[in-house]
Amino acid sequence: MSTPISSDPGRTILLIGASRGLGHAMAAEFLKKGWNVVGTVRGGGTRTLLHDLADEYKGRVEIETVDICEPDQVAALHDRLSGRMFGMLFVNAGVTNNPAETIAEVTTDEFIRVMVTNSLSPMRVLESLEQYVPATGLIGVMSSGQGSISNNETGQREVYRGSKAALNMFMRSFAARHSGVSRAMVIMAPGWVRTEMGGPDARLTIEESIPSLVSVLLAKQGKPGLEYLDYLGRSVPW
Repeated sequence: MSTPISSDPGRTILLIGASRGLGHAMAAEFLKKGWNVVGTVRGGGTRTLLHDLADEYKGRVEIETVDICEPDQVAALHDRLSGRMFGMLFVNAGVTNNPAETIAEVTTDEFIRVMVTNSLSPMRVLESLEQYVPATGLIGVMSSGQGSISNNETGQREVYRGSKAALNMFMRSFAARHSGVSRAMVIMAPGWVRTEMGGPDARLTIEESIPSLVSVLLAKQGKPGLEYLDYLGRSVPW
């Protein structure tokens, strides 16, 4: 674990899943905009791109370790962060599977892996850590436009779509249970981005998606209620 950041907690984001891909790019963009980052990696002692950011932005990046699919590790992170407050909590972690695999073909084990990682575990993290975000802060999760039931006219990526649709539903339930809190909440659809997970055929580069996505998050601050938005700030149909 890095040395705790001592600067303004209102301009510090707790970013779950920041070691590579979209999460790393989000961390870099928030740092460019003057925010501090407490980012998580899965552990194992391997150096990540987030460690490189910590070297570049001395004193502004704090690295925590958690595997969101391990409840004991989530509980331990909760305890380590006790007494801290963050302007934003954003859960980015997720996985994909064989995009050609239909719901009729997927094994039970693979179905469970994707659903637990993309739907159950992000919400467990959010439920555990939301107390560290004030009513004036923002809570968000990284979903996908493929989580939109209304927009699903082509099929494909069925298990992944289902996991993100479930995440969206769980966020709706979370928002309903916290309707008395004037907190901003957001489900983000970053677009199809060329990352290790998105693949080489994706339409967008990280540079085309993430700077705009971060601007959308910053603009959402102070606007209570849950929205499902894409990286350009447009509402995504549920």
